Amino acid sequence: MSVPEKVPLDAGRLFAQPPLAGPRIEAWKLAPDGSRVFFLRGSAADDNRLDLWEYQIRRRCARRLAAAGSLAPAAQPLADEELARRERQRVAALSGILEYSVSPCGRELLVPLDGNLYYVDADGGSAGASADSGAATGPAAMRRIAPAASSATGASISPRGGHVAYVRDQNLFVYDLARDQERALTADGGGGIKNGSAEFVAQEEMNRHSGYWWSPDGRHIAFARVDETSVPSIERLEITADNVKSAAQRYPLAGGANVRISLGVVNIAGGATTWIALGADEDFYLARVNWLPDAKTLAIQRESRNQRRLDLLFADSASGAGRIVLTETSDSWIELHDELTFLQRADEFIWASNRDGFMHLYLYDHEGRLLRRLTAGDWNVDDFHARAVKAVDEARRLVYFTANAPNPTMRNLYVASLDSRDPARIRRISREDGVHAIAMSAAADIYVDQYTSRTQPPQLSLRERDGTLIAFIQENRLDEAHPYAPYSADDAVPQFGTLAADDGQTLWYRLFKPHDFDVNRRYPVIVDVYGGPGVARVLDEWTGGTFTQLLTRAGFLVWQLDNRGSGFRGTAFQAPIQGRLGEIEVADQIQGARWLASQPYVDAARIGVWGWSYGGYLSLMLLCKAADLFRAGVAGAPVTDWALYDTHYTERYLGRPQDNAAGYAASSVLPYAPALCGRLLLIHGMADDNVLFLHSIKLMRKLQDLGTAFDLMLYPGAKHGLTRQHDGRHAYATILRFFMANLG
Repeated sequence: MSVPEKVPLDAGRLFAQPPLAGPRIEAWKLAPDGSRVFFLRGSAADDNRLDLWEYQIRRRCARRLAAAGSLAPAAQPLADEELARRERQRVAALSGILEYSVSPCGRELLVPLDGNLYYVDADGGSAGASADSGAATGPAAMRRIAPAASSATGASISPRGGHVAYVRDQNLFVYDLARDQERALTADGGGGIKNGSAEFVAQEEMNRHSGYWWSPDGRHIAFARVDETSVPSIERLEITADNVKSAAQRYPLAGGANVRISLGVVNIAGGATTWIALGADEDFYLARVNWLPDAKTLAIQRESRNQRRLDLLFADSASGAGRIVLTETSDSWIELHDELTFLQRADEFIWASNRDGFMHLYLYDHEGRLLRRLTAGDWNVDDFHARAVKAVDEARRLVYFTANAPNPTMRNLYVASLDSRDPARIRRISREDGVHAIAMSAAADIYVDQYTSRTQPPQLSLRERDGTLIAFIQENRLDEAHPYAPYSADDAVPQFGTLAADDGQTLWYRLFKPHDFDVNRRYPVIVDVYGGPGVARVLDEWTGGTFTQLLTRAGFLVWQLDNRGSGFRGTAFQAPIQGRLGEIEVADQIQGARWLASQPYVDAARIGVWGWSYGGYLSLMLLCKAADLFRAGVAGAPVTDWALYDTHYTERYLGRPQDNAAGYAASSVLPYAPALCGRLLLIHGMADDNVLFLHSIKLMRKLQDLGTAFDLMLYPGAKHGLTRQHDGRHAYATILRFFMANLG
């Protein structure tokens, strides 16, 4: 095998074509009948503009079903609501086909693209007609749904096909494909009223991106009616390269009013809306909505405003009457999840709870009686922000799920018995150490595995239920033909290790050293921090082609540590931040940096820190609270005053400002600003609607009043995720220059 000639890596190449990680595959799904795998993949000309593909399992071949460039040759301007939704879903950097839904027959799909809707028959039949699935015999057939459906958002296909639902002009619509006829299911949307859409905090903080839910038989839709009129409208400036406009945004500030939510059920054939009784207290969060298999009963998760109580209600869709089936409580906060799985052959459901300190599975009957515990151990059942339960084999009484075992740097597929008398007895199925993301067939006979590790770029494979490889859908082998081959020889492969926190808990770290590391040299260090709740950074995953590799090539060591408060580690690890942010996290990061400073290969006088969002916040706190340790730092889009952040996220950890004024004051960066003496680079997008630009403005004013020098880089028109978009190449180059000038 020939060795590719080495090529220097720079910030521009991180965003150029072809992608360094290999071909992009997104949103992969197993067809409900297990006949094929659908996925989105970038085009040859632009990896960020996605097309719809299928992999036919019987034929072991892939083909493109719909090309975004053919349906819409040029990307069209999007409505503000759709732009905001994409930002919430972290896909604003992508274009083309970003989502799709599949009918249960496994061959019919709904594809939204640039405000239009397309109905696709993968087998080339009459799109919209019902037929048995099978291997494709001809080109896919597609048709555009009537132009009246343009500017639709959140579109989805009905469970039995034949109808499509979507939101337009803040109302919910259904479209009859056979009759080419649209019907409005709501009519009062407009102004502060939205029907069928998820509110801001649901999208941004609760991982709920839909505001309506089809019944299993496709005859009814449950929908949220969101009344935003009580939420103050914030006027913020969106400063672009050629315009300055005032943008009104209903932003629920911590301690302030939230939206009011009602839950209705409507028959798609018409008729009056049935409103579900959700309790006398109107100040709650609608966390999740599901239907039971009977298509008559709704399962509703209702979370209290203080996020310490979660009720699971079953409600009759015809009368609206409901009952509490079970209640979860917490002394810290409730961890929302999607782990509610109803069995088809028995009146039972699987539920996840961290009541013993870790997220585990429990089996209940429909009366809310606990039948048995299914899993146990000092690890979490989880798959980051996806469903961890992948399939239930009712005939064999097995449940398949992912978990961060045997250690929190990994995600693996496991199986447990629904009738187990020993919940600690589980069996691992995925074989390679690293991170596995799984989609399993309804019959639990095959699964799709997206796998990555420190040495393997993301690859997609098809597997038997026992983990045996059937075929690679995309092997993505890092060989001489791979896009990253010319750069891989200079890569830093991370080393993993642990430290003990001051309370004895284990802190996992990941250390990157330059490929030509010399133990006799003393290196500068960059602490790459996030550290916020609900996130884990120290993972056994591929990091080639990332900014970390630019830093190691420039001669820096790069250190990442998951401090207490980070996600997916259990209550004892996560809860110490309750009531005050920026204290426990900072203490753990300081401990890690001091351990580094004690190593003979580290230059303790040249330690820097950088982070984005919560990481930007911690970067500022570290520069202020450990000025003797950190010589320079970069804070990207940082929170500086938690009173300016949203209700659901902030109150989860700090409560309301009116109830915890001291905690909010101690968690703000501003009181510590006089102690900042290292070099600071502050970065923010000038149209950020998540961490508002106001956070950085307040810090700028404070530092100016103190006479403290700092560097500033602002990005016109950029939102919160600017490092994932075209501004990223400039931002990374700027950060690298800053560290070279101050630590290099």
